[in-house]
Amino acid sequence: MALKATVCKARLNIADMDRGYYHEHGLTLAQHPSETDERLMVRLLAFALNAHGELTFTKGLSTDDEPELWRRGWADEIPLWIELGLPDESRIRKACNRADQVRIYAYGGRPAAVWRREMGNSFSRFSNLEVFELPRDATQAIADMAGKSMTLQCTVQDGQVGLGDERDHVLLEPTRLYPL
Repeated sequence: MALKATVCKARLNIADMDRGYYHEHGLTLAQHPSETDERLMVRLLAFALNAHGELTFTKGLSTDDEPELWRRGWADEIPLWIELGLPDESRIRKACNRADQVRIYAYGGRPAAVWRREMGNSFSRFSNLEVFELPRDATQAIADMAGKSMTLQCTVQDGQVGLGDERDHVLLEPTRLYPL
């Protein structure tokens, strides 16, 4: 018998001063049985950093043909494709061929540094690609905020991101890996 996804509800209040975006989102996320709390919260963080009225979560781990998040247009065009983790070059190529803009949020500490070295100059082939690394200690700290029902505040200013709930607050700064 297959394990079912856990449904998580989040009320996410975003104040992104860098983009001039201020909005509260009521989100429903399905946490796949193999998905860690850290990965779930990185998905929420990626949503907050790219929030838009048309940004949606996809089936994620359960499909290879979709990113973690995307914006899709009426004519099936994809203005934004967002990947998490350490995708291989073929997945990056597929995303860059299908979408106007691709953002990758790498996380995981040392493995992300190894992935970056292994990718070498591969990133330079894609003019529509942006790659950011999230600090390991921060992604582990935001994992502690995960739950079936969450109320979160996210503030973005001068490249720094604050994410918090009623108990904790984590400050992090994504590092741009590409383009520099």
